[in-house]
Amino acid sequence: MTPRKHQLSRALALALLAGGATACAGGVRDRADVQYVEEPATQLYNRGADALDRGRYPRALQFFEEVERQHPYSSWARRAMLMEAYTHYQAQAYDDAIEDAQRFISLHPGNESAPYAYYLIAICHFERIMDVGRDQGTTERALGALNDVVRRYPETAYARDARLKLDMVYDQLAGKEMDIGRFYLERDQHLAAINRFRQVIENENFQRTTHVPEALHRLVESYLSVGMTEEAQRMAAILGYNYPGSDWYQRSYALMTEEGVAPVAAEEAERRGWLGRTFGAVF
Repeated sequence: MTPRKHQLSRALALALLAGGATACAGGVRDRADVQYVEEPATQLYNRGADALDRGRYPRALQFFEEVERQHPYSSWARRAMLMEAYTHYQAQAYDDAIEDAQRFISLHPGNESAPYAYYLIAICHFERIMDVGRDQGTTERALGALNDVVRRYPETAYARDARLKLDMVYDQLAGKEMDIGRFYLERDQHLAAINRFRQVIENENFQRTTHVPEALHRLVESYLSVGMTEEAQRMAAILGYNYPGSDWYQRSYALMTEEGVAPVAAEEAERRGWLGRTFGAVF
């Protein structure tokens, strides 16, 4: 089990308050082989939990669904509903996991496990970012779901983890802007490139990402290419003020020297009002 899935498993156990439920293991069967007989809710639930622990996801789903069918108004049915979502997540059936979690929320919006259901939806979107690279649609959905967790349950452990993942999502979105900007820059479409790089330095959610130093350098490069010397100097001054030891600043300094453009010292940049105009208090 990966660290992230171990974390989710622990979180689910806390959310459900179900304790360490275990049961005797059966043989490997697919869902069609499970015999439906009337059983106590705890026994069905425990058999599902045991199958889940063993990675037998279809079998686990059968038992959790049977809890709902046989004991629809019990607390075990609510727990089983959320376990169905978690089982689908473990099987990487993310759409099914999201659907199950949303069903839980719609039926039990005030339940103590609702924060976990929202968190699980966010994680299902978040994990697919890595599968599809920098697909912006998937990333935007992860962004919305993580922000939903933070907004609804700001003091919970789920919100703390969501905030950490939000930084990664913003880094993905900023990286997408950088990719497009480089594409335009390589084709001498400088104004289009400038618009993309400025998104990275002007969007306050992107200003903490790893892409800011390169974005500033690419702006220096782009402005010099279109003859906007003062803007190039301003971007270089901001870059040098905030990242004085970075390779990107060294590259900007070398490029300006090669083009015969004098860098502007921090004191002069501050006098001109360049430092802070783009980045607020920090920059």
